[in-house]
Amino acid sequence: MTLRPIRRALLSVSDKTGLIEFARGLQKHGAVLLSTGGTAKALRDAGLAVTDVSEVTGFPEIMDGRVKTLHPKIHGGFLALRDKPDHAEAMKTHNIEGIDLLVSNLYPFEATVAKGADFDETIENIDIGGPAMIRAASKNHDWVTVVVDPEDYEIVLQEMGANKGATTLALRRKLAQIAYARTAAYDAAVSNWFAGELAKSGDKAPPRRRAIAGSLKQSLRYGENPHQDAAFYVTGEKRFGVSTAEQLQGKELSYNNINDTDAAYELVAEFAPGASAACAIIKHANPCGVALAGNLAEAYRKALACDPVSAFGGVLAFNRTLDGETAEEIVGAALDGVRSQTIIATKAGLEWRDGKIYRNASRARIMREIDDSLHRLRTDYIDIYHVHWPDPLVPVEETAEAMRSLYEQGKIRAIGVSNFSVSQMDRFRRVAPLHVLQSPYNLFERGIDAEILPYCQA
Repeated sequence: MTLRPIRRALLSVSDKTGLIEFARGLQKHGAVLLSTGGTAKALRDAGLAVTDVSEVTGFPEIMDGRVKTLHPKIHGGFLALRDKPDHAEAMKTHNIEGIDLLVSNLYPFEATVAKGADFDETIENIDIGGPAMIRAASKNHDWVTVVVDPEDYEIVLQEMGANKGATTLALRRKLAQIAYARTAAYDAAVSNWFAGELAKSGDKAPPRRRAIAGSLKQSLRYGENPHQDAAFYVTGEKRFGVSTAEQLQGKELSYNNINDTDAAYELVAEFAPGASAACAIIKHANPCGVALAGNLAEAYRKALACDPVSAFGGVLAFNRTLDGETAEEIVGAALDGVRSQTIIATKAGLEWRDGKIYRNASRARIMREIDDSLHRLRTDYIDIYHVHWPDPLVPVEETAEAMRSLYEQGKIRAIGVSNFSVSQMDRFRRVAPLHVLQSPYNLFERGIDAEILPYCQA
């Protein structure tokens, strides 16, 4: 753990959220503050001692502030490898002091574009000195801590408090990654704005390079499959869709939820609401039904009739504001399912409960899960227990033994399984020679009215 003390800090920010509290924390640990323009004024107004960058460089801010930090005494202070003899000699020869912390969050270019500013104002909000310092400080993260988001002020102060005014290499590397991602997103915003301006002037040729950057909106429980990692990023583009929608209720959306919701929205948006009501039902990115009608309720009924089996657990999208009649139709269909036979679907692999991953094919877990389900459903038995797939860490025989025990106790009437190989099915049947269905959907083919409850809600 390489600790680097913060003795000199340069603060130059547009977003001054949390600035004063952070600066006070730095001074408490003995750091000298350097600053520029409006940031220096804000610090002084708060009663903090601060040195202007122009005093360090011996050169005034010029050209309306366009040139102030672009100077060897600033960039040399960030880039110097202080344990390298020739770097140390250059610092001594040119009177360059090391800068241990940079705090910079750039001119508000994206906000300027969003408010509809004209060309000249937008150009003036392209930061030059900020990204240059951020890149320099991040490159030399072995020696320099760089902060580009106010939300990271607290962790820096915590580390300084725990390490006598120093930060760890692990934190400096993490902050360097955040910093480079910020400058990359910033440059992407500038280049995409330029592409849009060129298109407005008649140059509609596709850009030679198209930069796309996103900000993390949500860390997802898992990806398309439970063993995969995923996260949801948004570009900040102000268009209607799942990325800008407000979730009104329910648990946090998963990767597949978001993917299906996006597909459903984009599909139903193809139909003009003034021409006809439209309903789309999407499951696993595939349309289970799409229909047009004179009103939403009828459109929903027609879309559901396309494939009522696959539609279960799917996403509904409408091209008009949802009305009471349609809502009652949807709720009524759900209640009809609850009153019918029940399939409890449990993943005998990875399962999410309370925001954590569990392996759940063990005998004890299955027995406990069934008892919980019986209590919740207020019934003495469950018609079908569905094992979605085998857990590679738990022998098939252990899962089968739990099934047999539950069957003998009268707590389950039949078993449904999916994604078992032929050999795994043979091993399962040797231990539990019960009523085993290869897929719960066979129930529908046999004319049994059934509901498949969502995974991990058994």
